[in-house]
Amino acid sequence: MRELPHEGKRDARAIRPEESSIPAAALLSPSSYSRPCFGVPVRAPLVPSSGDPVIQGPEEAFYLWAKMGVKRRRRPSKSSVVKVSFIGMNIAAFKAFRFSSIRRASVILQHLRMSKHTETAEVLLERRGCAGVITLNRPKLLNALSLNMIRQIYPQLKKWERDPDTFLIIIKGAGGKAFCAGGDIKALSEAKKAGQTLSQDLFREEYILNNAIASCQKPYVALIDGITMGGGVGLSVHGQFRVATERSLFAMPETGIGLFPDVGGGYFLPRLQGKLGYFLALTGFRLKGRDVHRAGIATHFVDSEKLHVLEEELLALKSPSAEDVAGVLESYHAKSKMGQDKSIIFEEHMDKINSCFSANTVEQILENLRQDGSPFAMEQIKVINKMSPTSLKITLRQLMEGSTKTLQEVLTMEYRLTQACMEGHDFHEGVRAVLIDKDQTPKWKPADLKDVTDEDLNSYFKSLGSRDLKF
Repeated sequence: MRELPHEGKRDARAIRPEESSIPAAALLSPSSYSRPCFGVPVRAPLVPSSGDPVIQGPEEAFYLWAKMGVKRRRRPSKSSVVKVSFIGMNIAAFKAFRFSSIRRASVILQHLRMSKHTETAEVLLERRGCAGVITLNRPKLLNALSLNMIRQIYPQLKKWERDPDTFLIIIKGAGGKAFCAGGDIKALSEAKKAGQTLSQDLFREEYILNNAIASCQKPYVALIDGITMGGGVGLSVHGQFRVATERSLFAMPETGIGLFPDVGGGYFLPRLQGKLGYFLALTGFRLKGRDVHRAGIATHFVDSEKLHVLEEELLALKSPSAEDVAGVLESYHAKSKMGQDKSIIFEEHMDKINSCFSANTVEQILENLRQDGSPFAMEQIKVINKMSPTSLKITLRQLMEGSTKTLQEVLTMEYRLTQACMEGHDFHEGVRAVLIDKDQTPKWKPADLKDVTDEDLNSYFKSLGSRDLKF
């Protein structure tokens, strides 16, 4: 391997591909050296042996070099001659750093570690302008909600609520694909099988957060751009303002995995127009774009390309009231034209939805659909027949009871239901079929609606006594 020319500039042809990493042996082995760089001999490294540790990048090279106590302009003793290959960096650039001790190198590495931690944080909590901003930061997992995220969001939300200099709270998702696609139900199933308490802790703390959002004394703005399901619905729908875009996709598909539409679904779903909430809950039907607003899930609709500008305008408000925030949202809503001419996807079927889903039993709902006989009705029969029979009956009763309960009463009821579902068969079977084996053919037990008795159903709604959810 060629040495550095004595003019202090390395011949580019002397750089070999294997020098993308710096072997520690090359840094530390004594040998002859060429032109020094403020006291440090510089030479292309020896070819490392297979057992040599490798220094990845210049920051670790600086660290080792400083650790050896090499001083500026001090010629090293014969025993501490150092060979260093500064890859892609000329001598002048290296001189600019002039690290003279381990202390300064350690500071740099500490900043690098802090930067890396920030980049991988699951949730970002920032104070910007007049607002507290929550960013769900797991874009590769569609911002799936974890217990760790809940435990960071809740105390910060309460802190901002008490802070006189924080006038509103904004929550959004990173990545552009999802606001929040729900919780990690696979982890819940695995934890329950392992005898861990995750299912108790997560649902309890999540529902307490849902209630805190609903009772928040500051304007709460959820930018539900992208997929919004399950836990993501709980983080948004109970807030004062919910802004949908053409990329929004709302669904509560829990009956297909042996669960039920929780996070307060028993409260807000039966309060949607007509029997729309019952239809969405039992079938898992997906609402997209402007229909999320038309259904009443969102309070406003804004074109996604305007979302950043909207956020900046909200942040720039001076001591805004809820009316001020509403005024800004209304102005952007009025100017949004995307999807305005499209008909509401469920509008033509609302009469059928209202008549068929008004029954008090799942069996009667299916009979109503059969008697209707329209292509829409027959499609819903196919969908419902794929769902967990136990989940269907739980969900219908959940919504019927929830229609007259407060949100806290509903969340208490739903916490009981989650704990019973964790003890049952269908949730774990649904996770297996949909997320693990992915065969999409769950084997429900019981497999037929008629085999889910009232006694079975009552056991799911039974009080947990001292373990009940408390606010």
